[in-house]
Order: sequence, then structure tokens, then C-alpha cells
Amino acid sequence: MVPLLTLGLPTSATAAILLSAFQSYGLNPGPLLMQTQPDLVWGLIASLLIANVVLLFLNLPLIGLWVKMLTIPAPLLYAGILVFATVGTYGISRSPLDLVLLYVMGVMGLLMRRFDFPTAPVIIGAILGPIAEIQFRRAMTISNGDWTVFFTGAASLTFLILAVVAFFAPKIISWIQHRRVRGPAHVSGDA
Repeated sequence: MVPLLTLGLPTSATAAILLSAFQSYGLNPGPLLMQTQPDLVWGLIASLLIANVVLLFLNLPLIGLWVKMLTIPAPLLYAGILVFATVGTYGISRSPLDLVLLYVMGVMGLLMRRFDFPTAPVIIGAILGPIAEIQFRRAMTISNGDWTVFFTGAASLTFLILAVVAFFAPKIISWIQHRRVRGPAHVSGDA
């Protein structure tokens, strides 16, 4: 939460959703947020404090109920979540397109979980994607559409090289470790 408010960087999926909500209302989290929107910041801090106190009073007497909810079979729990998500989505806008979008996103989430995609980078990418697109367009406008602007500057070239290294380094390191464990290639033939 602190890096989100001070730097405007989402450090978790929750912070990314909060950043998206701020941006949808035209607020830019960063070092000046406390000066430009002090009512929002202090209201957010106060709401978090009040929410923790309320949760304390709710969770202590209801701990037995929460433990019993853990015994609900997963298929029934998923079915209930799907029903409530469908009713809530349709109730807000009464649009079949929103239901299709809900189910498509749900299937994408299921596939991401099935194939071990981490969700936090996807959410952070969805939040930072529009910002990156705006900056890309600005760079193209300043350079009159010249793509070499990303390769001629020292800073941009350094960041591009670091991005390529960060992308390929885990694969190369894994390959090297695999070769070390396996040892030199065995020559097949008659001995």
C-alpha cells in the first residue's frame, strides 16, 4: 500500500486494482497525492483502521462458523461463487455481454491457474499497459515515427538490453545447470 501511494507502483494484485480505481477517477498516486488529495488519503487510512476494528469484532464470535465453512466441498463452493458472480454481474448492468466477459475472464483465469501463470504480473501488466502505450505514442510523436529512438539513447538501450537479459537468463541458467547435472554427453557404441 505504501509504495502505491508514494511511488504510484503496484506491488501486488490488490495494489494494482486500487491503482486502477484511482486512475479511473482521475487520481494519480505518487509523492504529490498527499498534497493534492489529503482528504482521500486520510479517508483511506481511517477506513482501513475502522475496517480492522470491525473485522476484529466480527471474526472473534464467528470463528466457529468460518471453520465450518472450510468443510464445504470445493465443487459446491465454486458453484456458489459462480452463481453469486453471475447474479451480481447481471444485476449491475443487465447486459449479456458482461456475462460473456465474466465467463471468458473466468476461463482465462482457470487456464492461467492450470498452466501455472502467476496472476499478479498479468494484473500489473493490465494496469501499466495503458500507461506504457501512452508513453510509447509520446515517444513516437517526439521522434516523428522513428523506431531507432529506442536504440540510440544510452538509457533506453540499457533498459532494453536488461529486459532481454532478464527474459533469457533463467532459461540459459536452467540449461547450464541441467548440463552440469547430466554431465558430458555419453558416447553410445560398442565398448
